[in-house]
Amino acid sequence: MRRLTLFALALAATTAHAHITLETPTAEAGSTYKGVLRIGHGCDGSPTTGIRLIVPAGVQQLKPMPKAGWTLTVKKDKLEQPYDYYGETVREDTSAVIWSDGSLPDAFYDEFAFRARLPATPGSTLYFKIEQRCAKGETRWVEVPAAGQDPHALKAPAAMLKLTAPGAAHQH
Repeated sequence: MRRLTLFALALAATTAHAHITLETPTAEAGSTYKGVLRIGHGCDGSPTTGIRLIVPAGVQQLKPMPKAGWTLTVKKDKLEQPYDYYGETVREDTSAVIWSDGSLPDAFYDEFAFRARLPATPGSTLYFKIEQRCAKGETRWVEVPAAGQDPHALKAPAAMLKLTAPGAAHQH
């Protein structure tokens, strides 16, 4: 009986602190990455009506996947440091992606996908900040842990992506 009670308490704590995460939380530095944002709930029972993904610095060529029933908007900004992409100089790049005008009831789960080229710095962590808009209210998943802080201690953590050395993700 005690184990069942502890399990129920652990499950309740996990549910209470559920947040938006990336399906694959690690990727090779310098690779092309398919990111899948997992939306597991609305805002205090209210359906999700919009998702705004803020692209971290260093992420290049981010392209979102359109989603049936949602309006897709891509915001591009001028870069401080242009970069070469297959022989062409890129002077502006995606800074935010917005899926809006949809409805994801709180009782359901869904995913929003994109692909992007990742920075070539193994050992670093990228934080994808996400603003979740709902029919009533919003949640800003934008908290980044301080050095040495457990990200699970944050109330509204940004989605984390750890960059590994090339080949490290496939080693056993």
